Amino acid sequence: MAGGAPGGASKSEIYKGNGPKLLLPAWLFIGVFLVMPVAIMAIYSFLTKEFRGGVIWEFTLAAYDQFFLDRGLFGDEPPSIEWTYIGIFWRSIWQAGLATVLCLLIGFPTAWFIATRDVKARSVWLFLITVPYWVNLLIRTVSMKFLIRDTGPLNEFLLALGVIDTPLALVNTNFAVQLGLFYSYLPFMVLPIYAAVERYDFSMSEAAADLYASSWATLRLVILPVVKPGIVAGCILVFVPSLGAFLAPDLLGGAKTFMIGSLIEEQFKGAAGNWPFGAAASMILLTIVMGVLLVHARAQTKGER
Repeated sequence: MAGGAPGGASKSEIYKGNGPKLLLPAWLFIGVFLVMPVAIMAIYSFLTKEFRGGVIWEFTLAAYDQFFLDRGLFGDEPPSIEWTYIGIFWRSIWQAGLATVLCLLIGFPTAWFIATRDVKARSVWLFLITVPYWVNLLIRTVSMKFLIRDTGPLNEFLLALGVIDTPLALVNTNFAVQLGLFYSYLPFMVLPIYAAVERYDFSMSEAAADLYASSWATLRLVILPVVKPGIVAGCILVFVPSLGAFLAPDLLGGAKTFMIGSLIEEQFKGAAGNWPFGAAASMILLTIVMGVLLVHARAQTKGER
């Protein structure tokens, strides 16, 4: 048969039994660049911090104890809950969740608009969505800070129009951090939803309209269930990196906008950094992310069944 496998054998017979061999390069890559770093981080989280920096190879739970419990300056007071780090975690979850919601509110209509254009126009719109991301994230974040600073173009423009009398203090606020997260990860929401909407059969909407369904009912009962996988994928792709982001909090925020990514980054800076504590915070963050993904996977499995 033309285009068939040599010797008349089907392709499934050729690859039968060779699956592990074909997957070996992928497993090696995952093992070296994913499993090993996570394993090293987990080991470091149980080590003891050396006074002058580095670690002592003595296993302890001191890093996790420091994260959750406050034992006073010298460690001799009765333990109490350490709300400082828990508050940073909560702020990170809140900021990441808000960024996800904002990206969804803007990303869904944007993806719908692009998917309903003709083929040539779609290419142009997708190009415009992705072209800013050809520039490094650090440069884009610094540029955002330049735009919204007290003497930046945004305030100068509003002052010139007479909208405001004094410059808006936007930098070092939660708003600035949220703006940075939203700008950084919006395409991660648009592109998966666009891919789902592009496969949507618009005759279903026409059928719903023929049955006198309102626009809201059509969106809620027909469109959203079909494009739900794209929405869920976009939410995960925005929430997870936003949760561990540190560039936006560091450059656009201040001490009151500290997020878990910034906390972890600080622990690995310089020779006097607390590597075990940074590793412990990383493992706690990883556990939360994995928990969210597992809950989603279980819910999706139940839905499919």
